[in-house]
Amino acid sequence: MDRDNNIPFSEDHESSDDESGSDELLSDDNLRLPESANMLVRLHAVRAWLSRRHDEATIEVGEAAIALQELMQEDAVETRSRRRMQQMEEAQRFQRAQQALAGAQQRLSAYEEAQSILEDCVAHTSGERVLVEYYLTLEELVMQSQEQMDQEEKSSPWLEAVSDVLRRIEHVGISDEE
Repeated sequence: MDRDNNIPFSEDHESSDDESGSDELLSDDNLRLPESANMLVRLHAVRAWLSRRHDEATIEVGEAAIALQELMQEDAVETRSRRRMQQMEEAQRFQRAQQALAGAQQRLSAYEEAQSILEDCVAHTSGERVLVEYYLTLEELVMQSQEQMDQEEKSSPWLEAVSDVLRRIEHVGISDEE
């Protein structure tokens, strides 16, 4: 209890600043963990990085939606006396904005799915195998996705994001000792 206000007081408020600072450090793309790093630290580094990427993807979706909305508003305001070339350029800009929004949504979906799979692996796997099982599960998901893709479509924003998660796990999740 806080003696002055008789309000329950937790020291968690003080540690939350430390935790957010450590999350920021652990989510850094250039993080270098020592070989002796505990598996929980490695797991926390993957979680923090995934959370950061999820937040960035959420912002990207919002920015793409705003850009698309602005294009739609410009279209409604402009006069009808535009030349055919201007109309084609406008249609191309609109299509690019739609594609940017769809790509951002796919990346966000991939990070959400990766977070969910990580939590499933944590819940159903014990000890040192958590990140290995997580990696193998994501790798299988990538292979299934690649099999389903058209021949001309070599990649997608979703696939790129999940592949990015795999690289992150390789980077911080698996010690050199294994």
